[in-house]
Amino acid sequence: MIGIIGGTGLYRMDGLVVTETREVDTPFGRPSSPLMLGRLGGHAIAFLARHGLQHDLLPSEINFRANIWALKAVGARTIIGVSAVGSLREEIRPGDLALPSQYLDFTKGLRAASFFGKGLIAHVSTAHPTCAATARLLARTAQSLGQPLHLDKTYACVEGPRLGTRAESYWLRGAGADLVGMTNVPEAFLALEAQLGYCTIAVATDYDCWLDDPTQHVSVDQVMSQFRDSLARVQRLIARAVADHVEDESRPCRSSLSLAVITPREQMTAGQKAIIDFLTA
Repeated sequence: MIGIIGGTGLYRMDGLVVTETREVDTPFGRPSSPLMLGRLGGHAIAFLARHGLQHDLLPSEINFRANIWALKAVGARTIIGVSAVGSLREEIRPGDLALPSQYLDFTKGLRAASFFGKGLIAHVSTAHPTCAATARLLARTAQSLGQPLHLDKTYACVEGPRLGTRAESYWLRGAGADLVGMTNVPEAFLALEAQLGYCTIAVATDYDCWLDDPTQHVSVDQVMSQFRDSLARVQRLIARAVADHVEDESRPCRSSLSLAVITPREQMTAGQKAIIDFLTA
């Protein structure tokens, strides 16, 4: 099953039949919203509203651990995120779609960033934080639809909720970032800890604020308007990808914990064993 993390507009897709809205409890609390389960073109799918059904959660207030746990609990083994981002490269124009393959983490420790801790120790490699198989699926799908898609981009995740300064925008460009957003960290890394294939469709809504023209500097109105205008193309891409998706247990993400856990099982509490058993299932 593919799980989709994004806004409520994604649920209004041709061919989507919602069969259940489910509240899911996790060891880390409740997710951002109830999960909407259904079928898209005959394929099982689960949706979760990252910021809540009324968009009432700031990026730092999102319960990322509960979101990832809940999607895995209902059967998702691949997650496609949808995120609005600022473009730090002129060739990535507002309205364009991109797939990040790397992340720069400039969050500030306000977000619970790991399923591990409190005596349960693991260090997961994030050299390749996204699922290459899912990225290839989305790239093939975009090509078949004639949808331009920027590949292998680097996403800088900042804390927010404020929009950045020009100095920060220039600095992120110099650091090698192509995109800037507020939500993919720790989401991508938690998916890897849960051995799920993760990839985000990033919707460029603006040029952040590095251009000299002040009319090109990011505003909330610009972000929301451009994201709404791009939603139909994102929906088509997801619908076709879901139809073509084949789950592959040989993907590297499906064994990301195999050499990562340090705590011996005989030293784990019953609760810690339950967490490990769930994450590795």
